[in-house]
Amino acid sequence: MNVTTPFPDDYWQSLKIKKSDSDFLLTHLFELETPLATNDMIAALISERVRFEQEAILKKRKGSGKVYLPKEKYKTGDELSFSALGWEKGTVTSSREGSNPQVGAFEVATVTMEDKSERLFAMGVEEHPLNDVSETADADGQVDLEDIQNRFGTALEEKLAAVIQAGDELVSIAGYWFPRALLVDVNIGHLNLAEAILDMAEGEPLETAVIMKDIDFPQGDNPHLTEFSLNYALQEDPRFDEVGSTGKVLWCLERLEPEEVRQVPALLRYVPVELDRSTLDAEMLALEAQLDDELSKISITGQAQKSATISLLYPHWRLGTLPISERIRSFFPSAYESPRIRFTLVDGKTGKKMPAWVVKDSHYVFGLKEWYEEKGLLPGNLIDIRHGKAPGEVIIEAQSHRSKRDWVRTVITGSDGGLVFAALKQSINAKYDERMMLAIPDPDALDNAWRAAQESNQKFETLVRKVMKELTKLNPQAHVHAQDLYSAVNLLKRCPPAPLFSLLATQPWVTHVGDLYFHLDEETQEEV
Repeated sequence: MNVTTPFPDDYWQSLKIKKSDSDFLLTHLFELETPLATNDMIAALISERVRFEQEAILKKRKGSGKVYLPKEKYKTGDELSFSALGWEKGTVTSSREGSNPQVGAFEVATVTMEDKSERLFAMGVEEHPLNDVSETADADGQVDLEDIQNRFGTALEEKLAAVIQAGDELVSIAGYWFPRALLVDVNIGHLNLAEAILDMAEGEPLETAVIMKDIDFPQGDNPHLTEFSLNYALQEDPRFDEVGSTGKVLWCLERLEPEEVRQVPALLRYVPVELDRSTLDAEMLALEAQLDDELSKISITGQAQKSATISLLYPHWRLGTLPISERIRSFFPSAYESPRIRFTLVDGKTGKKMPAWVVKDSHYVFGLKEWYEEKGLLPGNLIDIRHGKAPGEVIIEAQSHRSKRDWVRTVITGSDGGLVFAALKQSINAKYDERMMLAIPDPDALDNAWRAAQESNQKFETLVRKVMKELTKLNPQAHVHAQDLYSAVNLLKRCPPAPLFSLLATQPWVTHVGDLYFHLDEETQEEV
């Protein structure tokens, strides 16, 4: 029987990473002379912690006198340790004959424990589970190291990173760690050559190994160590941007990245509007989750989906972007540190591959402008998203059909920058969400209207009322659905659903008539 080491869940939950732990990992890396991924560092740390704790138990056992085994007989004065009691100690003070017809002949020892209490233990019992306790055990014992890492690895990684970053012995790049003292020298000449190589690639990211082929590093150096050292030097130089997804290192020149990737485009910038989420009812919250707005800070529970469908919002259609909402976040690549990630979109129907970017901190994908135009898509059209067949690939597919003319809400921009909505026949090339659908005959005119709206000093409430007044003209009852209004308001101001819904729920000039339809109070319309 192996040593049973007490490793309850709270041991790992409350574990504090000590300097001795980071010193162990530093020594471990020195011995390996190979960079280690964070999860491998955690695996080594867990194994070392288990070894240390079990070794402590073995030392305690060896220093505790004889191990109590029911089959043995002990004399007064014998010191015993008890495996079933967490290796507590005790001293035999007396013994007597036992009496139990089912057991047969045996003796009873009276033992005074360390806390001065007295307990009785059987002696001379040949058949008993405790007779199988061994005095030795291997380092793993009965501990499932893999299970510990699966359950507590993420939390331990965060704790370890905090301790390591507080010192300067180890350096990190793309989730890999290595001692600073062992880094290969990478000088300014090497970095200038790397810049020239990436310049020739014209913005196409390259793997480190490709860059290294044209840089003259000393022969004989450990190639893995050289690659890590170059990665670290590139990371510390502001000219270079690491844009690979988790587990893959790709380098690009920051100045060659698309402008819409380096900074958030104006159409996607949100100027926060006052919001009290307690004003949102269950219907509003359900619609908010359904709309997949990247600005909605909500959590989604449930199993990961194999596919998802989203409808295009105007700002994303105009820019060639996609929102990365909480519901569809798992479909797109992430990274340990990189704020911008280069990956590949694949057209689900044609197999065409398109370079694209995840802008992680701002929660959107860039790179679909040409694809939207090629498919003839409009705001409100439906797009399916699926996991790609290869790492770093995501499949997208428009729900296309043969072009047909249909009556849809069409946006007409006046010379004064005001918007008018009319139901007109338009050529439609894909399925759409009726409440999100908007035909835009003159995108340039709408750009001017959007700029005018940003430059004006009108309040958010005023803008919403103006847009709502125009939308009421399309409905015989002069009712407007919250989703229709959300789609239309985003023609002039980037805004997630919640602040808009909260405004509708709290203002006296609007009445909720049921099923998220709202009516603009006629008495207040003249104030708009």
